[in-house]
Amino acid sequence: QVQLVESGGGLVQAGDSLRVSCAASGRTFRNYAMGWFRQAPGKEREFVATISWSGDTTYYADSVKGRFTISRDNAKKSVFLQMNSLKPEDTAVYYCAAGPWRGLSIDPANFGSWGQGTQVTVSS
Repeated sequence: QVQLVESGGGLVQAGDSLRVSCAASGRTFRNYAMGWFRQAPGKEREFVATISWSGDTTYYADSVKGRFTISRDNAKKSVFLQMNSLKPEDTAVYYCAAGPWRGLSIDPANFGSWGQGTQVTVSS
C-alpha cells in the first residue's frame, strides 16, 4: 500500500481554476493506478478521474470532461488534478486514491489506499 496526502484545496469563485495535489509515500508508486474521487455533503462518493501507471491513459467522469485534467509525476510520487471553469456543483471533498494496476477503473473498491481529502468550495 501507499500513503496519500492531498493538498491545494480552497475557496474559489465560479469560473476560476484550482489545482489539487496528492503526494504518495512508498517505493512502488509507479505500479499503481491513481484516481480522484469527490464527495459532496449528503451525497455518495463519486468518481472524477483516473490515470494509468504510466500516465499515458486517462478517463474522466462526464461531469468534468473537458474541464479537469489528471496527471502524474512518478519521479516525484505525485498526482495532480487541474480543475478549470469550476462550477458551484464541483464543491466537495476531493480524495486521492491508489490501486494496483489492473487497467483503468472507476470503481472505488479497486482503490485500496485513500488520502484524507481536501475541501474544494466553489462560490457562485
